[in-house]
Amino acid sequence: MTTAVSSLAARFRTCPITGLQVNRDSEWLLRANAVVAVVAMLVGAIAAVGLVLTRWQAIHLLPAHLYYRFLTAHGLNMLIFWVIFFEMAVLYFAGPIVLNCRQPAPRLGWLAFALMVVGAVMVDTMVFTGRADVLFTSYPPLRADSNYYLGVILFAVGALLAVSLFFAALVVARRERTYSGSMPLVTFGALTAAIIAVITLLHGAAVYIPTWLWSMNIGNIDPEIYRMVWWGLGHSSQQINVAAMVSVWYLLGGLTVGGVVVNEKVSRTAFVLYVLFISMASAHHLLVDPGVGPAWKIWNTSYAMYLAVLASMIHGFTVPAGIEAGQRLRGYTNGLFEWLRKAPWSDPGFAGLWLSLVIFGFLGGITGVTLGTEQINILAHNTLRVPGHFHATVVGGTTLSFMGLTYYVLPLLFRKRVAFWGMAKIQPYVFGGGISAMAIGMILMGILGMPRRHWDSSFAGAPFPVEIHPASELLQVLFGVGGLLAATGALMFIAIAVATVFFGKPVTAAALASGATGIPQGVRKLPPQSYEGPPAEALHKSGVRGTVVLVAVFFVCFIVYYFTNWAMLSFLWKVG
Repeated sequence: MTTAVSSLAARFRTCPITGLQVNRDSEWLLRANAVVAVVAMLVGAIAAVGLVLTRWQAIHLLPAHLYYRFLTAHGLNMLIFWVIFFEMAVLYFAGPIVLNCRQPAPRLGWLAFALMVVGAVMVDTMVFTGRADVLFTSYPPLRADSNYYLGVILFAVGALLAVSLFFAALVVARRERTYSGSMPLVTFGALTAAIIAVITLLHGAAVYIPTWLWSMNIGNIDPEIYRMVWWGLGHSSQQINVAAMVSVWYLLGGLTVGGVVVNEKVSRTAFVLYVLFISMASAHHLLVDPGVGPAWKIWNTSYAMYLAVLASMIHGFTVPAGIEAGQRLRGYTNGLFEWLRKAPWSDPGFAGLWLSLVIFGFLGGITGVTLGTEQINILAHNTLRVPGHFHATVVGGTTLSFMGLTYYVLPLLFRKRVAFWGMAKIQPYVFGGGISAMAIGMILMGILGMPRRHWDSSFAGAPFPVEIHPASELLQVLFGVGGLLAATGALMFIAIAVATVFFGKPVTAAALASGATGIPQGVRKLPPQSYEGPPAEALHKSGVRGTVVLVAVFFVCFIVYYFTNWAMLSFLWKVG
């Protein structure tokens, strides 16, 4: 018995910064998933450069077949492999590590990781060898090599196993009483992401297993049914990102400035709304399909979907409000915005958090709700407004938040000082500024009618005349420069992460005490995670006035953009 207890104790280490009992099995699984996530980002970023330099008509780099091949690779590596590998790392952190419990079935965790890696490698091999030029959506009758579909299935099975281990960790932690009180909010948010992941992966199994058989000439596929079921995977996979991203926001708020949770019940309710309603947003990809009735379209894109929008708006208030509260409790109480002006902007973790919050809310959220409106969708469907929107959400929102978290994961869990610290301080701004410019350029070009997937923006050789507004040429410059800037920011992040993991200097007590570079300020001195006494009482009376003003600005922008789209629709219909 004594040997068993000592063996179990050897599987844990105490984090000197946070005091968490870090399970070593979970730590190594987290490291492996995070490293492969960065590799997938590298593949996607290289493909992105080719796509930007091709859609920028003045350069028009790639021939048609390579453009669509790179587009397939970019979508899969950025939307699926990068974010889901990183999300598995988040689950290993938010489960066993945050809850101070052992990792259930670590060998099964490594099997899940191996299946995901093998699946991703198979998919990329099929794509880059020209045997899967079917784009991210892979709509029938486009048909890829059967190994492409098999690779997707293996990846999904591995992800489902990893999610199952997260659920098992929650059971272990509860039975062994490794934490007291209610489940931490970060873990609760990760739980919602895991539940959405199960829903998503089951849709994937329902659509890709018969498609795999069809690729071997076994059975047949109805394209319309395929589209409906597939978007339960394709769009819902991005909703996993939303829940995971918001969890990271709360976590980074606490780590960087001692952000508080304004009302934990309200935040938890918002996460539950995600589980119940967020997958309905998948319907906005089918709003031009003639086989789906108007009642189904209106229900899925209005009344029910707005409950998921409500959840995002709740988080859009509580996260910055928690940051403001944390800053005011630390003494930044003058005026409306001293708490924001004196925030740690040179901390790449905080910069990634705040830029992710703003880009996701203002660019991604406002455009997303508008695109999800059935009547307005007809203006935007299959124009560049759609990828402009999801580059703001998935890239400007999710990816940037994951980047910010990485700057804390590296010293806390890899126990390495962040390499190229000077470059790390500006990396979130380079990436965030680039992706914002790129997304704005795409959205504006889409408003002017620029198509979404077409390789040649000039439509040279088309059998019929196509008129594109002359302003699109100028907007292509904004899009191209922004895209290259975002790619540069991504490559900066990859260089920092790789150099830190493999060549970084260790975080030691001496380095923490001496003020050595490469250690974020929240790691050097963890802000208090709970507050009592007169400052807390004063904050309770004064409230978070700065956040209220920022939210009011958001609503004004939302109203102006939303009703401008209705005005454009009235011009199309010649109303008034």
